[in-house]
Amino acid sequence: MKKALIAMSGGVDSSLAAKLMTDRGFTCIGCTMKLYENEDAGIGRSRTCCSLDDVEDARSVAYGLGMPFYVFNFTKEFRDTVIRKFIESYEQGITPNPCIDCNRYMKFDKLYERAKILGCDVMVTGHYARIGEKNGKYVLKKALDETKDQSYVLYALTQEQLAHTVFPLGDLKKTEVRAMAAASGFVNAEKPDSQDICFVPDGDYARVIELHTGKSSVPGNFIDRQGNVLGRHKGIIHYTLGQRRGLGISDTRPLYVCEICPESGDVVLGRNADLFGKETEVSAFHWISGSAPEGSFRCKAKIRYRQPEQWATVTAIGQNTVHIIFDRPQRAITPGQAAVLYDGDTVLGGGTVVKN
Repeated sequence: MKKALIAMSGGVDSSLAAKLMTDRGFTCIGCTMKLYENEDAGIGRSRTCCSLDDVEDARSVAYGLGMPFYVFNFTKEFRDTVIRKFIESYEQGITPNPCIDCNRYMKFDKLYERAKILGCDVMVTGHYARIGEKNGKYVLKKALDETKDQSYVLYALTQEQLAHTVFPLGDLKKTEVRAMAAASGFVNAEKPDSQDICFVPDGDYARVIELHTGKSSVPGNFIDRQGNVLGRHKGIIHYTLGQRRGLGISDTRPLYVCEICPESGDVVLGRNADLFGKETEVSAFHWISGSAPEGSFRCKAKIRYRQPEQWATVTAIGQNTVHIIFDRPQRAITPGQAAVLYDGDTVLGGGTVVKN
């Protein structure tokens, strides 16, 4: 009988994934990763962190399914990789995507290694995505429910990882998942989906950065595209490309963050039209197939999680860099965010936007 390690977050998706794998006859082990302490998220010791409630929800479901359940402490690894990169990115005027880093370095690195140690044949998560095979290679595909598709954050999966990973929810709609969880009597069947970055529960990124660095934000100048000073800002970690709210600058027309300059500490403001561009370079590119295609080719690309894919011409520059030219100008192509390429419903690969 095959053995599966189920990554259980305490939410309904991973809980149903666990049940579906037991129904398939796998011997299952449930687990939750402890990724941060209260202090990492700016939560006082006297308060019960929401992550503890999540652990108990996951434990309840696992025990109800007759599965052993473990909590693996990866707080140091999470702090050294995901949180540290998050902080350094904002300090450099870059907007990171820590959920992608968490999947890459925690779920499909540290937890994947733990699955092998436990003698598991596969690791299972509640992601909405699918895995298939084509021409002797494993492929990552979008979920059938495109409103919940999470393939964008999984572009870093390797051929080995795809061979030993199962996404049981890839063929289901979210409404079906909740209905099946309720029919199974799960305590979290109607639990809301998490919206925030786990270690920034109130959405205040700058506060968490100041908490970890022990340094206050350094104020600087808002300037226009000609270099004229428009006012003072709170520090570059408070801003990201395309931002309009919270600038504290009045003008006859709306102003937006168009550039962040860590060397000078300036934040450049402009009009919405100034944010649009057609080209970008993407580094640290990972090809799902394991190799870059030769020459230029046509496909679709997306530069943020909630954006539909857009037609583009892509040129691979060596193995790890690509140049993307979109058919239509895209708004706020943001350094630090992921650019992911699609051929229909198949993910070709992805990397990090370095310039626009």
